[in-house]
Amino acid sequence: MADIRVPKLNNNDTEYLVVEWLVEDGKPVQAGDPVAVLETSKAADELEAAEPGHLHHVAGLNTWIAPGAVLARITPEAVPASAGAPVASGAVPAASSGAPVVSGAVPASASAASPDTPAAPADVPAAGAPVVTDPARALMDALGVTVAQVTALGLPIVRRGDVERLAGSAGTPPATGGHAGADGPHGQAGEAGSGGAAGTHPLSRVQRAVARAVTTSHGTIPAAYTAVKFDVGPLLARTRGLSREVRRPVGLAELFVQAVAALHPAFPLFFASVDGDRARPAEGPRVGVTFDMGQGLYVPVVHDTGSLREIADTLMRYRLAATEGDFRERDLTGANIAITLHTDADVILAIPFVFPGTVCALAITSPQPEVVLGEDGAVTTRTVANIGLAYDHRLINGRDAALFLAALRTELH
Repeated sequence: MADIRVPKLNNNDTEYLVVEWLVEDGKPVQAGDPVAVLETSKAADELEAAEPGHLHHVAGLNTWIAPGAVLARITPEAVPASAGAPVASGAVPAASSGAPVVSGAVPASASAASPDTPAAPADVPAAGAPVVTDPARALMDALGVTVAQVTALGLPIVRRGDVERLAGSAGTPPATGGHAGADGPHGQAGEAGSGGAAGTHPLSRVQRAVARAVTTSHGTIPAAYTAVKFDVGPLLARTRGLSREVRRPVGLAELFVQAVAALHPAFPLFFASVDGDRARPAEGPRVGVTFDMGQGLYVPVVHDTGSLREIADTLMRYRLAATEGDFRERDLTGANIAITLHTDADVILAIPFVFPGTVCALAITSPQPEVVLGEDGAVTTRTVANIGLAYDHRLINGRDAALFLAALRTELH
């Protein structure tokens, strides 16, 4: 018998939500088969079986589980529940009404059954109906989102983030009463403030993760900042030809990822991490890039920076994932430097925080027209952007930052 234990998926969370079993209780699995989906504060991740056998659920569906806890067990042969094999509450399709089922809810058809008919399990959804997680249900209650609204989403599992997006798109106001959301250590939804406060708006799970990262950064990293002006007109002109060449959309983001990665050999400390009074250089560049498409801030990582086409492929995939918040945890881990994109046309300066575990974050602001004097003294225009570098002052100094930005300018031209 082998245990499947929950790994540490990220540094922001102390527990994760079991949102889906991919293999039914007691069914056979092969080594490497995905068996369950866990949801973290910013992503969902599949856990795999390490060896073949029969899978037995230990953790229940829609329950929180901590790193190191036993999620499931694998036995050489199927073990009947009566013999002591663990049985978890799961989602089993039933041919009843189309209403979604939440943790602890019993379908109406069960109450009408005869005394000789076994009761349906607590988490049994109707055929084609979604399972609503407990945190999602709590937020539905707090924001006034109806069952019909979440059913109309057409999702097999409705999570807290889905309710947040639904409420935001429908303009649903936050609750003003004293109804507290059952969201455990991840925060409370819709709890009225004291002293006659009109009510509170719950932070999304993504925003809570951002808050933890920012708090950790400001509390542990002595950051400094240097900004320079880049003439990005020639870069923008090149992007059109490059897009045709690689048959992928190429913009400033793709070019900066490629250029930053190319500086790793000459500036290894900019890709390092700080451990006490020692720096740990990275073997290679892994560039995190910020995306905020209205569903929260994500920083997925470009691991393969070998070619512009590979970078463009990766960033396009991440843009699509950011629109739905559909990232895997492995997409969001491993960065050793970050690029923060600020695409609003009016943003001329941005100071990013240094992401915990890294020492640098490069900010790219929106290109702006600028009137300048040409070499012949004539008035002309160019397109510029303020490129800033936030850095951990324990390892990087201002002179180093200026040299890095100068080298980046050369690499881009």
